[in-house]
Amino acid sequence: MLPGYLELTQVSPGTYEVLWKLPVTQGNRLPLAPRFPTGCDLRGDLKSEIQQTAWIYRGTLSCDPPLDGQQLSIDGLASVGTDVLVRYLSSDEDSLQTALLTSDASSMMIRRSADEAASGIGFYLWFGIEHILSGWDHLLFVLGLLLIVRDRWLLLKTITAFTVAHSLTLLVATFRLADIPSGLVETAVALSILFLGPEIARRWRGETSFTIRFPWVVAFGFGLLHGLAFAGDLAEMGLPRQELVWALLLFNLGVEIGQLAFVAAVLGLWWTARSLRIPLWLEQFPSYVIGTIGAFWTIERVSALLIS
Repeated sequence: MLPGYLELTQVSPGTYEVLWKLPVTQGNRLPLAPRFPTGCDLRGDLKSEIQQTAWIYRGTLSCDPPLDGQQLSIDGLASVGTDVLVRYLSSDEDSLQTALLTSDASSMMIRRSADEAASGIGFYLWFGIEHILSGWDHLLFVLGLLLIVRDRWLLLKTITAFTVAHSLTLLVATFRLADIPSGLVETAVALSILFLGPEIARRWRGETSFTIRFPWVVAFGFGLLHGLAFAGDLAEMGLPRQELVWALLLFNLGVEIGQLAFVAAVLGLWWTARSLRIPLWLEQFPSYVIGTIGAFWTIERVSALLIS
């Protein structure tokens, strides 16, 4: 689940622009709400809209006294399985503060100066790790590649190609050099998984194909699509404008750390199971599972596109 995101930008002493991204699950907004200090009021019309997996709220906050040196908290974190990233930017843009609020630490103090403002930019590293390890479609694609490629150096080449590809499109999409509807991207990701099912079966039967001979080419091509999906999720969560490059690099590094951990775990299990007598039907089983799940996700996402 994506974390919540609260951004406060000071426009004048005691006045702040508010951006509040509230995650949505199964069409319902999570029961989260920012608790501002006493003396703070939201003024004007609070504008809201829905974008993919989040409700977006925009408004103006008036505080007397100002927020500097006061406590800010998020209500409801103890009852939901997500966190909230809070960012505060002063009017002179010299004091940028970032904090990750969790169920165990649901409040923060707005610092009075840039020297006191502790940055939480490292959050994006952990978010990248969490994102890839909870992204079943991305992990299933990587698992499919592992089942096709048997040679260790070819496997290294294939995983590297996938990494380079999704890093490129993550960069391109983040800087808005390409804008493809998320529904199309998610459908293409599902198709990439469906595509690997028959290829795994061919590999098991001793047959050959372009994918089996040149898996790194296929990994690079589909990696471009997976990178667009990463970028879409990252954009919904929110990126800091002042630390965009660092946030992007750390998120991508987190994705790679999580991906390598998954690859190491799968290879470790495979190495352990080498001495076991595995039935033939069980050896074929992964190709049918991956293909079936890919087909289900494809139908589900195409249906969502047609309905929307």
